[in-house]
Amino acid sequence: MLEGLSDMAKQHPGPHMEAPAEKGARWWRVMCLTGLDYFSTLGYQPGIAALAAGLLSPIATVVLVLVTLFGALPVYRRVAVESPHGQGSIAMLERLLSFWQGKLFVLTLLGFAATDFMITITLSAADATAHLIENPHLHSALSGKQVLLTLILVALLGAVFLKGFSEAIGLAVVLVVVYLALNVVVVANGLWHVFKEPHLFGDWTDGLTAEHGNALAMIGVALIVFPKLALGLSGFETGVAVMPLIEGDPDDTEERPTGRIRGARHLLTTAAVIMSIFLITTSVITTLLIPKDAFKSGGPANGRALAYLAHENLGSTFGSVYDLSTIAILWFAGASAMAGLLNLMPRYLPRYGMAPHWARAVRPTVIVLTLIAFLVTWIFDANVDSQGGAYATGVLVLISSAAVAVTIAAHKAGERHWTVTFAVIAAVFLYTTAVNIAERPDGVKIGACFIAGIVLVSFLSRLKRAFELRVTDVVLDSVAERFVRDYLHRPLRLIANEPNNRDLAEYRDKLHQIRRDNDIPAEDDLVFVEVTVLDPSDFEAELTVRGEVLHDRYRVLSLQSSSVPNALAALLLRVRDLTGQQPHIYFEWTEGNPFAQFLRFFLFGQGEIAPVTREVLREAEPDRSRRPAVHVG
Repeated sequence: MLEGLSDMAKQHPGPHMEAPAEKGARWWRVMCLTGLDYFSTLGYQPGIAALAAGLLSPIATVVLVLVTLFGALPVYRRVAVESPHGQGSIAMLERLLSFWQGKLFVLTLLGFAATDFMITITLSAADATAHLIENPHLHSALSGKQVLLTLILVALLGAVFLKGFSEAIGLAVVLVVVYLALNVVVVANGLWHVFKEPHLFGDWTDGLTAEHGNALAMIGVALIVFPKLALGLSGFETGVAVMPLIEGDPDDTEERPTGRIRGARHLLTTAAVIMSIFLITTSVITTLLIPKDAFKSGGPANGRALAYLAHENLGSTFGSVYDLSTIAILWFAGASAMAGLLNLMPRYLPRYGMAPHWARAVRPTVIVLTLIAFLVTWIFDANVDSQGGAYATGVLVLISSAAVAVTIAAHKAGERHWTVTFAVIAAVFLYTTAVNIAERPDGVKIGACFIAGIVLVSFLSRLKRAFELRVTDVVLDSVAERFVRDYLHRPLRLIANEPNNRDLAEYRDKLHQIRRDNDIPAEDDLVFVEVTVLDPSDFEAELTVRGEVLHDRYRVLSLQSSSVPNALAALLLRVRDLTGQQPHIYFEWTEGNPFAQFLRFFLFGQGEIAPVTREVLREAEPDRSRRPAVHVG
């Protein structure tokens, strides 16, 4: 279960993996990987649109397309420039906030991202099951087994990840090309039926007029119901997340990957244009050709409007081929989402010290995610329509966060025109998100559950790892190295000092106090060590030690870190390794309640330093004879 901890990262290019060492793929091939999520929504989007907007579905879909092309697309083209290494909008916002508020904000966004990916798995599996059950050849045998079949598909997905899979991009290209080609046939046939029977268009316009009166009223209602169609916006966050997989120019550098950025922008634009054409045409043919009752829950077109038309107009054989293609891309869209989860969390949580040790292994994580998918499937009864709100909420929150991020980026760059443009787009998406949450609160409830779970597990993990030595490296400048090398033949004795005014009296009095409390002979020289806490919410970082002589007599080692005890423990171990001598460090007791002091250490990197430093040393060096000595007076 714990073997090959990085197998999955090597074997599949998930949406959030780091750039591979090998040459990347052409942008259009990577687009097919994102298309597993984006294009596969055609399997259920037209039916959901028809249920939400009724006869207004084509007009509401046009609004959706306008928001896609003139809202989401410009935002994510800018995200591709600002975050070219696949971090996406979450990383852009992470850079704007520090300390614990930044970490909590990122954990919240991760909760909504987990909602997006997890509902992608369960909703796609549920819709694949709907295509199976409604197939004329299988309906009688599988009817009433929606939940069981969906659980089986989710379990198979988990089994694939337990085993590992490769060549994901190649398989994605085949699935997407075949699926889009079949949809072209269905759309062309549907439009031919509409043109062949002009009364269908007349009946539709008459129905619109009867329901809404005039064009302005229709547009107004379309704007109101548009948030319910937000599923058609999925795929943009994944589009920028897969950027490391895109082949760049020969002269690309990590600082300026110009070719990769250009390829990502081609990917985003092409995918948005293709999807926009399909969204409009499919909304027209499904609204005009499918009876209204067929879209209702349990109806033959519910969750599979295009498959319904494929069977009705092109025959059972073509319909079955279409079902098979749809099932394959929907199921593999779940695989893409699972890969996204497996690569998204490790991008952030380990850096925060908020990942349990078992989470570093892929297989236990896959089992946990699969069990969560089982629970979500059971709660929603494997129903496509009921999961649409949760899915849309996750998508909209991520897009809204991206719009806010690029607005701030444009403002900082002094680009007034783009700042205003992106601010308007952000307002549109924030409105859409608010309306979606108000009308379908399931999404925010599921998101809140994921957020609560991520925050709880993260803080328990951070608490459990509180005494872990988390300094990645200790680098001494030339002065500090000279101080240390003076003690190759005698133990270095350090005084832990909390810097205040750093005047002569401070060091003189501190030295006198430590000598008195610990009965240190006057002939033993001592070196001061001082740690300044920068961002106490950081977990792992390199430690730079700077040496200086203050007031012409006191040698001081100055450090900057997120945690005083960890910095001191790392320095002591480094000194021991450089000199071969066992160093000593001297503290004074800190006044205050021990529990309150521990909370100060956990949240702010300070508190009762002496016992925590000793505990960090004890965990890092189990051999007492080699462990630096801690003295407290």
